[in-house]
Amino acid sequence: MGHYYGYEKILVIDDEKMILGVVESALLRFGFNVETASDGKEGIKKFDRDHFDAVITDICMPCIDGNDVARHVRISDRQNTPVIDISGTPWLTDDCDFDMILGKSLSKKHLVDSIVSIIADSAKGTLLTKMTYYRELAE
Repeated sequence: MGHYYGYEKILVIDDEKMILGVVESALLRFGFNVETASDGKEGIKKFDRDHFDAVITDICMPCIDGNDVARHVRISDRQNTPVIDISGTPWLTDDCDFDMILGKSLSKKHLVDSIVSIIADSAKGTLLTKMTYYRELAE
């Protein structure tokens, strides 16, 4: 399935290959453009090199964790990029740097709804048509 709009580029960061694959597959299925990173260091490098409409990161990763990734985004020149924690350990999340916190056991529909909602909020409602489209696909 191709990219329906080509605007929504999501960076997904997780050191668990299975989780990374599941999230990437779900987002690709609904037309998002997805870039992945297998740790926080790689994720920060990719964030600095490219533009992303949202960043999804795990918290518990070696060396540079998800909290560090979120802090990096917040001090960058793209500090308003939505950052979503998708974690099996949400209690380790530094809430002030994240726009949304999701557990790893969420459904694909909830994941897509959450991503679309946070991107739409960050774009001040300019993506309402796309939001409806993605939600219909997820049902």
